Amino acid sequence: MDAETTTDEQSGAGHRRIPVPPALLYRDYRNYWFGMLGAVSGYQIFLFGQLWLIHELTGSTVYLGFVGLANALPAITLNLIGGVSADRFERRRLVVVTQLLSSAFVAVLAVITVAGAVEAWHVLVAAAVISGINAFNQPARLALYPHYVPEEALMSAVALNSSVWQGSRIVAPAIAGAVVAIFDTGLAFFLAAAGMSLLAFALRGAPSVKSESEAAGALENIIEGLRYIQSNPTMAFLIGMTFFNSFFLMAYIFMMPVFAVDILDVGATGQGWLLTASGIGSLTATLWFTTRTTIRHQGRLIVVGAVLAGSFLVAFSLTSEAIGSMPLALVLMLGVGGFNSIYILTTITSLQMAVPDDLRGRVMGFFSMTWSISPLGGMFAGFLAAGIGTPWAVAIGGMAVIGFAIGPALFNTKIRRLALATEGSGLVDQPR
Repeated sequence: MDAETTTDEQSGAGHRRIPVPPALLYRDYRNYWFGMLGAVSGYQIFLFGQLWLIHELTGSTVYLGFVGLANALPAITLNLIGGVSADRFERRRLVVVTQLLSSAFVAVLAVITVAGAVEAWHVLVAAAVISGINAFNQPARLALYPHYVPEEALMSAVALNSSVWQGSRIVAPAIAGAVVAIFDTGLAFFLAAAGMSLLAFALRGAPSVKSESEAAGALENIIEGLRYIQSNPTMAFLIGMTFFNSFFLMAYIFMMPVFAVDILDVGATGQGWLLTASGIGSLTATLWFTTRTTIRHQGRLIVVGAVLAGSFLVAFSLTSEAIGSMPLALVLMLGVGGFNSIYILTTITSLQMAVPDDLRGRVMGFFSMTWSISPLGGMFAGFLAAGIGTPWAVAIGGMAVIGFAIGPALFNTKIRRLALATEGSGLVDQPR
C-alpha cells in the first residue's frame, strides 16, 4: 500500500468480515468514491441534456454527430498532455480544479437555456470546452485512486470505480428524462453542474498524490509513455481493442434520441429508461467484480464480453425498427450493458495492475482516449444514419465489434490466455 493511502485507522484487515467490497474499507477511497458518484451522475445528466436539446433544436442526426465530435476532438487532442500533467503535478489538486471548471461551464449553459437564448452552437461549445477539461481530469482521476487502496483491493476499486458510471447510468438518465419532461433542460443542466462539483469537495481532506517520475519536457514524457505501451504488445492490443469497441459499440448512446422519439415513440422518459436498462445490466456485472480479488481467464472474458455486447446491440437496433417493442428493447439493452461491462472491467484491471506508478498518468491518459473516441463514434454513426438509417448504422457498429473480437480469439493465443498475476502485479499468460 502506498504511503499516501490511509484507512480507517489502518484497520482494513481487521474488518474483513464486514460484507462490503474490500476497497470501501479504506476511508480515502470511500470519500473519493462517493464524490465520483455525484460527479459522474452530473456528467450523465449533462450528456443526456445536450443530446436531447440538440435533437429538440435541430431534429438532425448529423447534429447529433456534431455533438459527438465536440465531445471527442478536444479530449483526443489533449489527452496525452493531460496524462503528462497527471505524472508531473499533484493529482488530487488537478482533479479538484478541473471538476470545478467543468461544473462552472455547465452552470453557464444552464443559465443560457433557462433564459431561452440557447442555440445549437452554445451546446457544441460547452461540450467542446468540457471535453478539453476532461482531458486533464480523467488521467488524473485514473492515476489517483489506486493510491487509496492496497494492491489486494485494487480489483475491487476498479470495479467500484466502474460501478459509479454504471450505477449513474441507471438513475441519472431516468432523472434527467423526468426533469426535462416535467420542467425543462435548463434545470437538468443545473442539477448536472451541482453533481459535477461534489468530487472536488469530497477530496478536500484526501492526501496529496504526486508521481515519482523524473521531470522532463512534455514531448519527452509523451514519447516515454508511448514507448512503454509499444514495448508491451499485450497492453497495446488491449488499449487498441478498447478504442475500437468504444468507437463502434458506444455510438448507440448518441443515437438514442432517434430510437426513443422516431422509432419506438417513447419520448424523453423512454430514452431515460432505455439508458437506465443498459445501466442496470452494467451494474449487475460490475457488482460481481467488486467482491473479487482475482479472476481467471481474463482473455476469454474480454473476447466473449465484446462479442455478446455487440450481438445484443445488433439485435436491439434491428428489432426496434422491425418490431417496435419497448419491453424487448429494454431487455436487449440490459444485455448490451452487462456484457460490455465484463469486457471493460477486465481490461481496466489488467492495465492498472500492470503499469508502474511513474508512468500511470501517461498510460491512463492514452487509455482515456477510449472515452473520447466514443463520442467520435457517435459522429460517425450520425453521418452514417443520415444515409442508411439509424438502426442499420448502429447495427453495423455492433457487427464490427463482433468481428474485431473474434479475430484476436482466432489468431492471437496470448489474448486468449491472458491472466492477471496473482502474486505482485503484471500481465501473464495462462498455460494452455
